[in-house]
Amino acid sequence: MIDLHQETAALAAWPTHERLRALQRIIPRARVDDALAQTGRDRTHCRRLPGWFMVWFMIALGLFSRDAYRQIFRWLQVFRPGGIPGRSTLCEARQRLGVAPLRALAAQVVALLGRPETPGAFYRGMRTMAIDGFVLNVADTPANERAFGRPGSGRAPGAFPQVRVLALCETGSHVMWKWLIKSLRSAEITMAPALLRFLQPDMLLLWDRHFLTHATVSAVRVRQAHLLARITSNRVFIPIQHLPDGSYLAKLYPSAADRRRDRHGLLVRLIEYTLDDPQRPGKEERHRLLTTLLDAELDPARTLVCLYHERWEEEITFDELKTHQRERPVLRSQTPAGVVQEVDALMLAHYLIRVLMQEAAATQNIDPQRISFTGALKILRCRLPECAPEPEKIQQWYQRLVQEVAEETIPPRRHRINPRVIKQKMSKWPKKRAHHRHPPQPTKPFEESIVLCH
Repeated sequence: MIDLHQETAALAAWPTHERLRALQRIIPRARVDDALAQTGRDRTHCRRLPGWFMVWFMIALGLFSRDAYRQIFRWLQVFRPGGIPGRSTLCEARQRLGVAPLRALAAQVVALLGRPETPGAFYRGMRTMAIDGFVLNVADTPANERAFGRPGSGRAPGAFPQVRVLALCETGSHVMWKWLIKSLRSAEITMAPALLRFLQPDMLLLWDRHFLTHATVSAVRVRQAHLLARITSNRVFIPIQHLPDGSYLAKLYPSAADRRRDRHGLLVRLIEYTLDDPQRPGKEERHRLLTTLLDAELDPARTLVCLYHERWEEEITFDELKTHQRERPVLRSQTPAGVVQEVDALMLAHYLIRVLMQEAAATQNIDPQRISFTGALKILRCRLPECAPEPEKIQQWYQRLVQEVAEETIPPRRHRINPRVIKQKMSKWPKKRAHHRHPPQPTKPFEESIVLCH
């Protein structure tokens, strides 16, 4: 005979959709189920922590980064006696979920949010995109160090292993559309081709100077996209034609030998300029930009110089994720697979916040960059537990959430600069060395180790 009390207790321990329904407008449950089916994770039967819930648990891990596992579970579920799993149970469920479902979900869900009316999202009908990378500290375990590597210097190895992330970002909405996760040993320039294949014909790509090669520029043009890039001062370009705005046409070659023989050259346009504001950094430097936009009448040099600074929107996006969203100096995952899973979850959570901000900005007809990312994140953290299970109340809750986020506006950016420095570089404590990483542990309790002196 079935024990009715045990069956009721088991049902009470199963997770519910109550609070999760609130955010399914952005990431639908059907997409989550598709990702699980696509990766074969829908065949794992765990009624207490099913796959669909663990996908949302991982996204919540990216929203409530400082909280422990059990506390994150509480944010997503109403209290039921005996319904909160232990930390080890949640860790095992993470391992069972794996990396693939989050990767598949990101490919289905993450979309470009910029519209022609979105300020800064388009230039002359072309969507402005940027590509750049960042690193994240990961847990100091032997497995993570082997998989991702550890930075080093002349003094000593770095404090933590690091993972490298390269992202293709929409500058107008701060959406990190596509990303690649590799070890620290992988250079951004070798990672770039994997993301450049996602470019579309209506895109204008911005990048920093270390990405420039003949191969990467060719990859951009093969996709029928355009490029606006900063370049180093030592690259050799021979002017072919000087244009009225001061820029000139030249060819980019794969090598010096190709330049001497004038073969395999790509026609590009060079813009060189200086700054006459004594208060601005780089005022004494000669800056150079390379672009595949060759018409000086359609794209004046001064306009392109100003446009290039949209690339810094991706740096601001990285700051949103690394400083304000993550809120912890080191990722919590102890294994390489867990690190990749956690980074994907961080990126999905960032996208969720950005969609919310985009909708809030649309209600006020303002630039999404005028909405405070930190404010939107904290409002979502605060209001998620208030969501009621009834569909009509969920819709009302979401509308109020968007309305509250829309009130978190910030003033237009001032003309200002900040030096790239930190307040405290050195520490009074000795540097952590290899022999400090896994010190021998005590062999007996403290009380038994006491030897009184007579």
